[in-house]
Amino acid sequence: MLMSATRVGACGFLVLWLYGAPELARGASAKIASPVRAIGAGANWTARNADSDETAYSRLDQIDHADIKRLGLAWSLDLPGEVSLEATPLAIDGVLYFTGSYASVYAVDGVSGKLLWTYAPETWKHDPMKMVYGFAANRGVAYADGRIFSAALDGRLIALDAKTGKLLWSVETTGPQSMQTITGAPRTFDGKVIIGNAGADFGARGYVTAYDQATGKQVWRFYTVPGSPEQNRGDPAMERAAATWHGDYWKTGTGGVVWDSITFDAALNHIYIGTGNGGPYDPEVRSPGGGDNLYTASIVALDANTGKYVWHYQLNPRDSWDFDATDQMTLADLVIDGKHRQVLMQAPKNGFFYVLDRTNGKLISAEKYGKVTWASSIDRKTGRPVEAANIRYETGESTIFPGPTGAHSWMSQSFDPKTGLVYIPYMQSGVRFTKGKPQPGGVFVAGLGIKEYESDPLDGKGALLAWDPVSQRQVWKAQLITLWNGGAMATAGDLVFQGAADGNLYAYSATTGARLWKFYAGMGIIAAPMSFAVHGKQYISILAGYGASAAIWGSLMNVGWKFASPRRLLTFALDGTAVLPPSPPRNMAIHPLDNPALKLNPADVAAGHAMFMACAPCHGRDLVAAGGPAPDLRESQIALDPDSFWHVVHDGALMQNGMPRYPSFTRQQVMQIYAYIRAGAREALAKGSTASGTRAAGH
Repeated sequence: MLMSATRVGACGFLVLWLYGAPELARGASAKIASPVRAIGAGANWTARNADSDETAYSRLDQIDHADIKRLGLAWSLDLPGEVSLEATPLAIDGVLYFTGSYASVYAVDGVSGKLLWTYAPETWKHDPMKMVYGFAANRGVAYADGRIFSAALDGRLIALDAKTGKLLWSVETTGPQSMQTITGAPRTFDGKVIIGNAGADFGARGYVTAYDQATGKQVWRFYTVPGSPEQNRGDPAMERAAATWHGDYWKTGTGGVVWDSITFDAALNHIYIGTGNGGPYDPEVRSPGGGDNLYTASIVALDANTGKYVWHYQLNPRDSWDFDATDQMTLADLVIDGKHRQVLMQAPKNGFFYVLDRTNGKLISAEKYGKVTWASSIDRKTGRPVEAANIRYETGESTIFPGPTGAHSWMSQSFDPKTGLVYIPYMQSGVRFTKGKPQPGGVFVAGLGIKEYESDPLDGKGALLAWDPVSQRQVWKAQLITLWNGGAMATAGDLVFQGAADGNLYAYSATTGARLWKFYAGMGIIAAPMSFAVHGKQYISILAGYGASAAIWGSLMNVGWKFASPRRLLTFALDGTAVLPPSPPRNMAIHPLDNPALKLNPADVAAGHAMFMACAPCHGRDLVAAGGPAPDLRESQIALDPDSFWHVVHDGALMQNGMPRYPSFTRQQVMQIYAYIRAGAREALAKGSTASGTRAAGH
């Protein structure tokens, strides 16, 4: 049997799940007047997280505890040119659709692994400056009525014919001169397709826009933060929000962008958006004198037809820590304290698991699901956090858990209606904020170093948590040795799948957390798996490609994958016998290049260090790359030759490969960055950082 019909959940609540003939469970379930529609995905996986409820759950159960050891590789597909892979493929009638690092769209036969078509948005040609404001990452596509929808880094929303890959329409969703980019996946609902954008770190004003699926015509737009007084006038939602901002905030920057999660509630006809951090980070810079700064770090409900405001819940008033509320919002119908509740569940960056009444946005419960020091609790009556002292770096510096990586980020969580549990990819990491540093927003954000984590052996590591959303407690925990790991998928076979940065895809018992199976993918995994069926056979697919924003944190997230290692799509089935092509194992050693005759000016090195912040999101903080989305420049032959380095950085010689150009940089500035790289490579050589001795230029 491929689809489980179990209807009674565990952990003190009931979930009704209907497909086929209506059927009511007995006893407590009789209190539910009408059963809800099917939860999760069946043979087709039609949305990034399986369904519009964002459950990341598969109803397929052919693969279960009894036969999991028979699960093997059915086929793999190498993806040359790709680096960081964050997308979860969709499966529509046996065809997989997904995006690569710079939003190239792929269509692949799900049974054979044959590439059917590709579409490249060519951001490097369309709007190359947008490449400066983001890194190589994209979280996937949406589907409806024979159309595939994707969004490019440069801000275009694109509609393609699902059978041929032919461009149907393209629309600009962001201004060409803005610092707004897109890395998230669109969502579809009721003939519309919706998308937000990134850019809060640059102070961009957030919004989401819904377009007509057939024509690309804008249907409505909702701004998540207020604009100027003239722009706000007559808009009740913006006038209400503006009262929580001070100063000329519309000139300084606001943030609140919707860079990832959007959820459609078919039962209530709501769209839920999770909004990002305030930008600039320091609240006294963006809104001097106080104010909650609505609707940053909030969940906002909108009318799906008109985009009008319905309700909001702000997780972090006056956000100061990059605590986005953009994480996945999962919908469910639960019985809590004997009452049937329509809820929204989120495990956001800030480390509290929230359960909201999605009819009105009121807080039902919120508890810590990991290591949290910035607040002691969430007040049930007010919904506001009970904050610790000096967390807004009032005395100049604050160290808190979690950090801006979040206790959980964009990696998919999964809700299993059979166990009643939410499976959360958890991260335990902290951060040190220092006020007054020459960084955007006046705050320097420093990820804690490895040595600073030695007091707690779990700091700097991740785990998969099974969380009971009704009792607000951890049921089990599967510890991992790496921090930046992939998303989760639960299945009706009582299994939970998750890929990890160590290069393995794992399967756990959904009930107990026992590890039942693993497969070595030869590359770190940060994407989430999915499942589909063709002719009664269940498959599981996942993209393997470590990187993306891991590079920003340098050594903390460097686990030894190299930029040149292959990125792949892997698909599994029972009795699969395919053999994965060999690939280099992860290796922490670097092989720096140096020109011993080169003399370095310490002033140039220092200036280059400051300027390298523009390069760190891809090439790694303090020159320590994480394998993607860009190489370690200490090992780069191009970065050894000053003329080649100039042509790449200033002229854009490698733009087509994803390396942006910086035409505003002078020759002196580029050579200062060059000096910093050369000094870093020389320092690594002096420390003996290679596995097989040092190499000079030309060797």
